[in-house]
Amino acid sequence: MLIHCTRKLLDEMKIAPETPGNEDPLFSWHANLIRVNGRKTVVLMNDSNRYVIVLYGLKASDFKRLDDIIIQAIRETLQEEHIRDEVIAHYIDHAQKVTYTKTKDRSAVAKLNWACDSVFFYQILIKNRAIIQSDISLRINRLPVGAGSNNYIYPNRELYPDIEYLVGHPVFGCKAVVLKVTMDLERHSVWRRIAVPVNSRFSRFHRVLQAAFGWRDYHLHEFYIYGSEKHDNRDYINHPGYHREGYRLCVCVVDSEEAFEYGGDVPMVHEADVILADYIPAPMKYTYDFGDNWQHYIEVESVIDDYDKNYPVCLAGEGNAPPEDVGGEYGYEEFLTIMADKKHPEHDQMAAWAASQGYKDFNIEQVNRAIRYNY
Repeated sequence: MLIHCTRKLLDEMKIAPETPGNEDPLFSWHANLIRVNGRKTVVLMNDSNRYVIVLYGLKASDFKRLDDIIIQAIRETLQEEHIRDEVIAHYIDHAQKVTYTKTKDRSAVAKLNWACDSVFFYQILIKNRAIIQSDISLRINRLPVGAGSNNYIYPNRELYPDIEYLVGHPVFGCKAVVLKVTMDLERHSVWRRIAVPVNSRFSRFHRVLQAAFGWRDYHLHEFYIYGSEKHDNRDYINHPGYHREGYRLCVCVVDSEEAFEYGGDVPMVHEADVILADYIPAPMKYTYDFGDNWQHYIEVESVIDDYDKNYPVCLAGEGNAPPEDVGGEYGYEEFLTIMADKKHPEHDQMAAWAASQGYKDFNIEQVNRAIRYNY
């Protein structure tokens, strides 16, 4: 594997560039050293498909073992793409030892600079506790990049056929679950049936639910995992972890580091550290916006042993989710009353507000486009 390093990165590693031998673009990467939030960050970009991998918070000792970190980063990021483990192993075996050399030309450096700019733009996705930053890598690889003559490519979609050509067969294959996610609304039936790979992190599953229900991720959220036991928990009906069927709350999956500061009797885990397979088929609930308090109950309907996609798919659904910041169920009912009466003095203003919030009828094609983009 050939790593074309900028002078800044070579100086940090305190090594002299080697003379490259035969070069295969699929096993060739460009790399730069930048600082994000004051921490040393290496951005790698594949020469064949412009696929990006981000390493964050590197220390002096990490640069001494950068070979191993790069290989592990490739493995973990491709696993997040739901590429088969044996396919990833095939790529790594063929890549052979890591060799560091100089950058190739101005065109390659310009492309690498675009990747670095994208890291700065999406730095909110960086997780402080990890070197290998799969979330920000996945987001950048789903952005369109210029490919000359007003053409654009998506790095992730360029990567897949490259890897498939290498191994000679389809690269995707994982276990998935079909989940029915139902909003807890008294007067309306709003639900989505979604096939999701079981090795999806909860942080990515959150984005799937946002896209499926048309939310805009303005507010905090949390997942709740329940045991199979039931108990009389009517005294906790107003607690965010309350389950309408009486299941006992076992784990809270939280979206921020700050949540751990408040503690509580129920164990907490960060959503970036756990995957669906860690808890499936336990009953689950997703709460979005603790002000409006939108509750989504999640149940497993079936299992797909050999799922041939690397992204979730909405299979069916019914009903429109309320618009953001409508004021909970009471506000939603008032909203619907005004929207149904075109002679209401507030109708036009309310309709304009609803459009600004992205409120629209459920459309499964639009939902699936949003899921694939945001996953």
